[in-house]
Amino acid sequence: MENQKGPETVLVTGGSGFIAGYCIIALLQKGYKVRASLRSLKRIAEVKQQLSVGGIRDFENLSFVEADLSQERAWMEAAKGCTYVIHPASPTPNIQAKHEDEFIIPAVNGVLFVLRAAKAAGVKRVVLTSAFGAIGMGTDKKSPYTEDDWSDLTQDLPAYQKSKTLSEKAAWEYIAGEGEGLELAVVNPVGVLGPVLGADYSHSIQTIHQMLNGTLKGVPSIRSVYVDVRDVADLHLKAMIQPAANGHRFLATSGKAISVLDIANMLRAGLGAKAAKVPKKELPGWLIRTIALFNPKVRLIVPYLGMVKEASHEKASRMLGWQPRSNTEAVLATGQSLIDLGLV
Repeated sequence: MENQKGPETVLVTGGSGFIAGYCIIALLQKGYKVRASLRSLKRIAEVKQQLSVGGIRDFENLSFVEADLSQERAWMEAAKGCTYVIHPASPTPNIQAKHEDEFIIPAVNGVLFVLRAAKAAGVKRVVLTSAFGAIGMGTDKKSPYTEDDWSDLTQDLPAYQKSKTLSEKAAWEYIAGEGEGLELAVVNPVGVLGPVLGADYSHSIQTIHQMLNGTLKGVPSIRSVYVDVRDVADLHLKAMIQPAANGHRFLATSGKAISVLDIANMLRAGLGAKAAKVPKKELPGWLIRTIALFNPKVRLIVPYLGMVKEASHEKASRMLGWQPRSNTEAVLATGQSLIDLGLV
């Protein structure tokens, strides 16, 4: 990686995000220069604080640039001089969204803005953070989902999953057309767990937070696949530098699907008295559907009740030598970090 010109520079988009933060940490630890994009440079101190929680002490190789998914011009400037781009930035779930286009348009446009800027700047490879939402939604498979699967856009998908599917498809179409010559690899994480760096963390972690602080008196009957954010970052770096990764998508998943009750049991077994408020029972589906009539946050989980989605990381392990942590380790690291940061 080192050459006469010094360390290579990597643009990481959405630098305040959970996955982006761990990508920045992993890159800095490996000696890369990182240019992180933020919608507002007023968040620099907050981002540096989060990175310091993740173990970064020296910020000499980190710089920031202001760029928004709705504005193309800033991305052209942001990509200049970069060898690689990691693109986790995406509109995040917002229950106040009036229309699905509030997710879809900035997600698709943002991907195309970043890819065009990368192409113009002579970037070698872009690693796009997509999601399991682009692989396993709107379909019902008994066998594990793989990278060959795509979410079914003819079904009524939630806006966030639809935006991830359409933006990833737009990326591959761009590379096949005017972006030819620019390398692309895609990482599709499942539910992301792992040590939080601050108050900005993934949707999956909110459930653990609510279990630990006693907000949840019972848990929904949902089985999902999860992955540790540190392993997601590691897969991004492998997809960035390994020649074999070009032109491929990679599922980032830890292992077999586990239920929310399994997570609750792991927390109680691993954290002891600190997990005293964690619920011990599943709530019946009818009760959750009733609560959802009055609570928009609960409404978001109704489509997943009774669902079981399995996913395989065989491709990432075989092609890139990626080895994720266990579900138990990811769950306990999440819970312990929330306790350590005083968030529960």
